[in-house]
Amino acid sequence: MVEPELTERRRQVLQVVLDDYIRTAEPVGSRVVAKRARLGLSPATIRNTMADLEDLGYLTQPHTSAGRIPTDRAYRFYVDHLRAAAREPGPVWPPQLSPSRAVESLMEEISQHLSVSSHLTGVVLAPPLKTTVLERVEMLPLEGNRVLAVVVTDSGWLTTKVLSVEPVLSAGDLREFSRLLTDRFGGRTFEVIRQWVEGGAQRQEDTDPVVRQVETLAQQVLAVVGERNLYLSGIVNILDQPEFSDIQAMKTLLRSLEAKGKLVDLLTLYADSRGVQVLIGRENPYEELQDFSLVTSTYSAGERVLGILGVVGPRRMPYEEVVSLVAQTADLMGSWLRRVTEAERGRIRL
Repeated sequence: MVEPELTERRRQVLQVVLDDYIRTAEPVGSRVVAKRARLGLSPATIRNTMADLEDLGYLTQPHTSAGRIPTDRAYRFYVDHLRAAAREPGPVWPPQLSPSRAVESLMEEISQHLSVSSHLTGVVLAPPLKTTVLERVEMLPLEGNRVLAVVVTDSGWLTTKVLSVEPVLSAGDLREFSRLLTDRFGGRTFEVIRQWVEGGAQRQEDTDPVVRQVETLAQQVLAVVGERNLYLSGIVNILDQPEFSDIQAMKTLLRSLEAKGKLVDLLTLYADSRGVQVLIGRENPYEELQDFSLVTSTYSAGERVLGILGVVGPRRMPYEEVVSLVAQTADLMGSWLRRVTEAERGRIRL
């Protein structure tokens, strides 16, 4: 529903200011609006309308002699009411979606695709530990005390890492520990596994060396999954935006995006929300990220939400294009994961 204080004239003027500022990053004056809007209004009438929009909190004037720029409230109105029919994004990202493809390489490619297509920063958050269910663990011997750990989830998600184990375990020992880990933790979420590991000090059975070894390996398995949950591409793209052209703004930007923990926390807030979500500027609960807007969408396999992806950029972003890009990419990701689940579950080659 359109806010009652926004008459048709105010709405039209606001849309012109939004469109022009998103395109140019320059404050918009009444003459520009008169030229672009073709509303049949005099510059004086447009100035008065823009002043009304400023009083209502939709526009602000950075300098007394400058034009006006949109506020977060204006962008929210734009996203909710003024967005034109979503344009089709450019060419669909072109990976060969074979079910045997490694999920991790696809995560990286998706974040890069989002970045390149939007000219902003692409982010992909892998399934959170609280909803990721372990299917099995395989450990294969390498040289010395090095072991290749392969972790497979019930959605077909496969991730690998080389671990160091003490004491050195034979191939037979590794098969047995793989079986023990799978028997004990298969079908459980990684959050439950984490709680079990953290509760080890309260268990008397921990005097058993086998149990202690299982705990150690379980902790390393958790690390394999937990450390690879955020994929971030194209931070440099935001540096090209005029908003971050001065040195201090650039430093603040880099510190904000390099603090991945806050970004993970922010994305996780939307992990239970299906469809596209748009978070604008000060709507963000984390102060250090309030110079940005975030467009996200969950991706799913069937009815189960597996993760979230999106685009981070300045508040001045072409929302309709970014929303289309994010929505389409999430659909493609979900389609691929469903194929993995149906075709490869329990049959991934090690």
